[in-house]
Amino acid sequence: MESFAVIRADDQAKLNTAISDLQRHGGLTFATTPRELSPSTADKILVQVMKVPLKKACRAAALVSLNDDPGVAIDVLGRIHPPAHVIIVSSRHDIYAKITDCVSRLPDLKDYVAPVIPKKTMT
Repeated sequence: MESFAVIRADDQAKLNTAISDLQRHGGLTFATTPRELSPSTADKILVQVMKVPLKKACRAAALVSLNDDPGVAIDVLGRIHPPAHVIIVSSRHDIYAKITDCVSRLPDLKDYVAPVIPKKTMT
């Protein structure tokens, strides 16, 4: 596991779409299934990582462990524009160790279905 993606959204549908977009359009690989995260915890992580006051609370949130380098993940976000706010947390952030300790205790995200990603064939 290289980094985490904290996904904050207005609703569950946008949350699920954003998570799928990370894989389908961004090509990011997940170390585990997406985990359910309370919206208030996601908001607190945003404030700690971005070091800015919260403008708007989210209504749905998830945490995903990524196998990808944090820099690659951030570049992907700039390219795909998911329909939710995604924060990449790496080992350089103070909260990284705390997230690493608790991620295995978080429940799997309900109603999430991994996208079908066609394999590229050589022609």
